[in-house]
Amino acid sequence: MIALKWECSTFTKFVVPVEVKISRDGRWIAYTLKKISPAENKTIRQITIKNLSTGESFYLPQETSKPRFSPDGKKLAFIRKINDSNILSMIELAHFSEKEILKVDSLTAIDWSSDSKKLLIMFAKKRNDKDLYFEDTLPVWFDGKGFLDSSIDVVQIIDLESCQVLDQMEERNIANILWIENDIVYAKYSEKKPFTEFDIFLYIDGKKRLILEKVGLIPTSAEGKKIIMLGREQKSAFQHEYAYLYENGKLHPLTEKYALNNSGHISAEIWASDSEVYPLIRNNTVYFKSGSGGKILLEKLNLEETEKQTIISDNSIITAFDASDNGKIVFVKVSPEKPAEVYLYENGKENKVTELNQSIISKLKVRPMKHLDVTSFDGTNIDAWYIKPDSAPAPAVVFVHGGPKGAYGYNLYFLGQLLAEEGFFVLFTNPRGSDNYSEQFALTVTEKTGKEDFKDILAAIDNLRKNEQIASVGITGISYGGYMTNWAITQTDLFKAAVSENGISYWFTSYAFSDIGFWFDKSLIGNDPLSNPNYRELSPIFYVKNIKTPLLLIHSLEDFRCPLDQSLMFYTILKDFGKEVYLAIFKKGAHGHSVQGSYTHRLKRYKLIVEFFKQKLLEEKEGFDVNKCFE
Repeated sequence: MIALKWECSTFTKFVVPVEVKISRDGRWIAYTLKKISPAENKTIRQITIKNLSTGESFYLPQETSKPRFSPDGKKLAFIRKINDSNILSMIELAHFSEKEILKVDSLTAIDWSSDSKKLLIMFAKKRNDKDLYFEDTLPVWFDGKGFLDSSIDVVQIIDLESCQVLDQMEERNIANILWIENDIVYAKYSEKKPFTEFDIFLYIDGKKRLILEKVGLIPTSAEGKKIIMLGREQKSAFQHEYAYLYENGKLHPLTEKYALNNSGHISAEIWASDSEVYPLIRNNTVYFKSGSGGKILLEKLNLEETEKQTIISDNSIITAFDASDNGKIVFVKVSPEKPAEVYLYENGKENKVTELNQSIISKLKVRPMKHLDVTSFDGTNIDAWYIKPDSAPAPAVVFVHGGPKGAYGYNLYFLGQLLAEEGFFVLFTNPRGSDNYSEQFALTVTEKTGKEDFKDILAAIDNLRKNEQIASVGITGISYGGYMTNWAITQTDLFKAAVSENGISYWFTSYAFSDIGFWFDKSLIGNDPLSNPNYRELSPIFYVKNIKTPLLLIHSLEDFRCPLDQSLMFYTILKDFGKEVYLAIFKKGAHGHSVQGSYTHRLKRYKLIVEFFKQKLLEEKEGFDVNKCFE
């Protein structure tokens, strides 16, 4: 067998399964495959359908996505992209005949009626004035969507026989919408408290009725008159979210007593799913994921029983799942040494459905992730993991996740394996503020970001040095990890190189400029941004005189979550103070450019990061020869 090295272009060889679905009768599964086409410089999506009775697989054309089985298991709705048009289509599974329903710009929701005869869809409508944008609410723009331009959510009910619109409703700020028997339930978020405060409505016969007011919940699934919701009755940012049952006008907590976040997150890097995974009800059983340390568990709770059952609990993360009425579960799982694949859980057994990445992973040397149990400065226990290069002593690169309520865990990290191949130790840390631990652990960084959480990172580095021969240390991160990278090099001379991606340097302009800053930053840094000293004291930009670390700033131009001003200001001031700093701006790409960018975009990003650390930590060169990235 031919052995391969991890190289910057190796990510193109992996195929990522997302959007897994199973029919309610358990006969069919469908999933979308994402793969990179270097020749076309883009990501291609394609739906695969598998008959579980016969084992046969069927492949829809390229550029198909968003599969949705009808409740009767006889049809599949999906989106097919033809040239620049998105076509909502449907196939009959008995003979795979296809029917086009309508053209849409971009769908944000698709759901079937209980009789399998109608579709509920939602899309955004903007003003589309050729000369200007106009807005009278917050936010003005949103990451991945651009300027909202007085955007209105349009909801339509479509008859599949005639392809006619039977009903239409327009509303602003709809967070999620779905059928509940013959009615519709949806959440409308508060303009002043988006993502944390919602009003829940039923839409019946052309009229809407408020059923819950100012709650931190959104509906995620329904069965009969039962509605499953995710969140909290009263929620603030960074709190855990739990599953609730709404029935007969009352809310019943289902999972709060277990204290595990049911929207738990672990950085999935190249295996990231296209959509969130929500609690799901099937045949009176609620299925959900739970964040637990470095794992994302798959669990279920029968509404007639008192205790949950954990289905998947090994050292892995579940990125997507769906369940049938008869207890079959289809899911995507990835672990530190195994790429993402589709699995089926049936009759108490887990079986692999796909072997999408076996041929490539069998040719690569996957270096294991070793766990570190870190005791921080105040006795707090911190999880960390590291990958070891083939020889030591060697430099180490410390990764800081986004969030701050993100997390690292039992995942196959492409960039980690790539850097280990090049001769680096790679350290992943979950400092306080991380997800998948206690809620208090997550909340403890509010109004003091960069303080105790940074000490946790330093403790993890000290622990690694006690266990391994570390020559020198670099640091990197994206989003909040970018902020922590910026902050770290103002606080210590420990780091001999740093790469900060889409990070924050000044919290006040983040509050005023970011699509979520007007509520997120106030939750994290503190209220009263005009007078609160935290907005200055916790901003790296005011400590540039302390910096001695060579810094590479990477930012994507279309990032509205942590906008370009953050890196541009930092770069300008550092340059003005005579510091060693470099700025790479990708001309396209939203906040998640690291996994959503084009092939050449992602390839150049990997090359920039790897080459910068090689020149600074391995070769100890003066300056940075960026041309070596693209030879």
